[in-house]
This record gives sequence, structure tokens and C-alpha cells, in this order.
Amino acid sequence: MSNSDSESNSSHSEGEEEEDEKVTFKSLGIVDVLCDACEQLKWKTPTKIQREAIPVALTGKDIIGLAETGSGKTGAFALPILQALLDSPQRLFALMLTPTRELAFQISEQVCALGTSIGVKTAVIVGGMDNMSQALMLAKKPHIIVATPGRLIDHLENTKGFSLSSLKYLVMDEADRILNMDFGKEIDKILKLIPRQRKTYLYSATMTQKVNKLQRASLCDPVKVQVSSKYQTVDKLQQFYIFIPVRYKDVYLVSILNELAGNSFMIFCSTCANTQRVSLLLRNLGFTAVPLNGQMNQSKRLGALNKFKSKSRSIILATDVASRGLDIPHVDVVINFDIPTHSKDYIHRVGRTARAGRSGKAITFVTQYDVELYQRIEHLIGKKLPLYKTEEEEVMVLMERVSEAQRLAKLDMADLGKKRKGNKGDIDDTEDSMGVRKQMKKKKRK
Repeated sequence: MSNSDSESNSSHSEGEEEEDEKVTFKSLGIVDVLCDACEQLKWKTPTKIQREAIPVALTGKDIIGLAETGSGKTGAFALPILQALLDSPQRLFALMLTPTRELAFQISEQVCALGTSIGVKTAVIVGGMDNMSQALMLAKKPHIIVATPGRLIDHLENTKGFSLSSLKYLVMDEADRILNMDFGKEIDKILKLIPRQRKTYLYSATMTQKVNKLQRASLCDPVKVQVSSKYQTVDKLQQFYIFIPVRYKDVYLVSILNELAGNSFMIFCSTCANTQRVSLLLRNLGFTAVPLNGQMNQSKRLGALNKFKSKSRSIILATDVASRGLDIPHVDVVINFDIPTHSKDYIHRVGRTARAGRSGKAITFVTQYDVELYQRIEHLIGKKLPLYKTEEEEVMVLMERVSEAQRLAKLDMADLGKKRKGNKGDIDDTEDSMGVRKQMKKKKRK
């Protein structure tokens, strides 16, 4: 490349950046009252997907939005819907479907924040919550319902007087994930029970065959809005791998947490039990850690999430239930303690950090059993990751303390198992699961 070529290239990208800064929510066609709401949420300039999708949505077209996690999709569909609601106020105006409960609560929070000044009422309809109180919420006819498909069908079929026959907008967020979780039948039922004359927005990180089929079934002459065509991770994300024997995973984890102390961590495990075990292990070593998995009930999941969001806990251990769609703004480091079996999940996991222009780190543990899975990830993201440098001698100094913590965590897990059998309950967040240690302290005192 000649010197003049590189100069014109850089001036072009600078020009693009200047243009980006000129684009505002107002210039996209958003009304003042909603522009003020964006300002209060500190949304200074629209993200790429918002710049592409909002003008199309305001013309009244159906949209297929393809955008990676953390790209500002919620604003892209919520703002046009709120603006349409302002023009023609109506109860039961929009339905937003999501694959997980956490994502439903999060979308609802953002919609409420954007719509506070115009008096928007929303209802979250998800499993794991009381059916009766949800029926009462629906009886009040909110403007916007945010729901998971299964529980919504339950209400459409069994709650007297509840119908979506006058619905104007349908949003399916994370459509690929909704379909991967086998909600296909529920989606078909919902589509039959809502009006054909409506606007539909379908948002997905990936365009799978199932999503393509759903698009043909539910959208009318849609406009495709695409922000990233290939799987990619954010530029400001530093990604590393670390190759270790499986038996030393715990000790390397503790070493990295010590080395990067002061950051907030999201650690991904492949099973609910492992989130539980590792959080107990870390607690025994004095770290503030909470698990987040599908075996905890809804209020405990939200409790764990809130503790992490409010920074009273610096480490959250999650299964993939938490890897998509959750906007936890301050994750500094993502650790793949167990490598994901689906390469695409890697993209979503590491998308928890380096969001909205910030930088972040992701470290993936690769054991002797994970080499093939790891190679698939490198192939998918199209780059070879550097090795995360550690000093083996320094790490092994921690071995004795970690072994003792492992032993206590094992006892705690057994204790928890007994409690669960007795209560027939679900997993708690281990905050009060330190019974074994308390008993041992008492014995020492005696």
C-alpha cells in the first residue's frame, strides 16, 4: 500500500467517526421527549444498529435486525415503539418476547426508563413467578408486555379476559436463542393468537435456518438491518488462552483472581453444580462470589445479579443462562473456566465485557480435553489467541490453601445437598451455605 493510500484510508475513517458524532437520536427522527429520556440514560449518540434500524422502523416497516450482543438492540426497537405509542395511545400495544427471564426483566427496565416521562406501564410475564399476581397485572392492561413464550401462552389460554387481539407491535429478541430453546411450538401458537395486521421486529445475533423460517412465517416485506455479518468479538477486547492440566484449574483460577484483583469478574462454568462448587471454594478463600444458574429460583437469581450489579460482589459464576442479553455494565474480565461446547457461545460469553466502547479481558482455560473445542473457537473468530502468561512456581505456592478450600467446598456441597432434599427447594446463592465452616470454627473454639 502506498503512503497516499494509507493516508486517504485514515482520513476516510476519521470522516466516518465525525459523521457518527453528528448523528443524534433527534436527527434519526426521535421526538424530543424520548431524546431527553436517552440523555438521562446517558445514551449520547446512537449505536450502529440504532442508526440503521430506527429510521426504517419509523417508516412503519417490519425489521430483521442482525446485531451482536451489547450493540444497543433494545433501544433500536423500544424507541420506535414508544414513539408510535405516543402517536396513538392504546393498552396492550406491544409484546416483546425473550428467551430468558433475566433478559425480560432487563428489557422491561430499559423500556420503563425510556418511557417514564410519558407514563408507560409495562408487565413482565415469565416463569418462576406467581401466576395470580401476573394475571392481576394483565387485568390492568399495561401498554407493553415483556414475556417468555411459555408463560405467555399459559396466560393466553387460561387467564380469563386476557387477549392480545388489538396488539400493534411484536418484538422477538434473541430469536435464534428462543428457537434453540425449543420454543418453536409456543411461537406458532402466539402468532395465531395475535393480529396479522401488526408491525414485527425480529432481532437475532445469528441468522440460522430456523430464524429464516420464522422470518418468512411472521414478517411482511421486511427490511434487513445488519451490523456485523461475520462472527466477531469487539476490537477493544483482549483475548487470551491458558493451557493447563485439568487438575490444576482451581489453583490457576485463584492465581488469576489474585493477580487481577480490583476488577469485576464473570466466570463461566458448564454446569449449575460447578458454579455452586467454585463459588463456595472462592468464598472459603475470602473472595466475594455469587453463583447464577438455572437451578436457582427467580428471586434468588435476581438477588445474585443485583449484588453483582451493585458491586457488593466482585465475582459472578454463571452458566450460559447468563451469557446472552444481560447488560451488566461493569464486567472487566470474563473467564471461561469451562470451555463452551458451542463455539458461538464463546462470542456471547466474552461479549459480557468490552461493551459500549470500553475495554476488557477474556481468558479461556484449555485443558488436555478441550483442544478440539478450542481450535473450533479460533477458527470461528478467525484469529489465534495469545497465551496468557503465568509463572508456574508462583501459582503452585497457592496449592495447599486451594486444596483446603476444595475440601471445605466439598463438605459444603454435601451439606447443601442434604438441605435441598429436606426442603425440596432450589439452590440458594451460597450466601448462607457456609455451615460447615461455622461448625468447624465452633469446634476449634471449644
